[in-house]
Amino acid sequence: MRITRGRGGQVEVDGVVDSFAAEILRRAGYLFEPSLRGTWIRLPFDLGHAWENEHAGWAADMLTAARYPVRLDPSLADAAGRTVPPPPAPGTASARHHR
Repeated sequence: MRITRGRGGQVEVDGVVDSFAAEILRRAGYLFEPSLRGTWIRLPFDLGHAWENEHAGWAADMLTAARYPVRLDPSLADAAGRTVPPPPAPGTASARHHR
């Protein structure tokens, strides 16, 4: 699952989202809208980059805590300047500790 800022500036989620992940995203403020290619998952428009970054970070934190593989676009650093690191590579010492 990827959380990115699209070409138009919108923050959106790409990838496979099951019902549990969808509930996590809803709690973080994401909207689910029908589109020609399925469902478009995005944050509301025009609430400012700081708000969008904060909510994208919350979503990534919650999804990561629920053990979903998440990639957070580096441009979505929250107000504290942190980003969620990518999950550890399989077979590494840190990956074994995260299981």
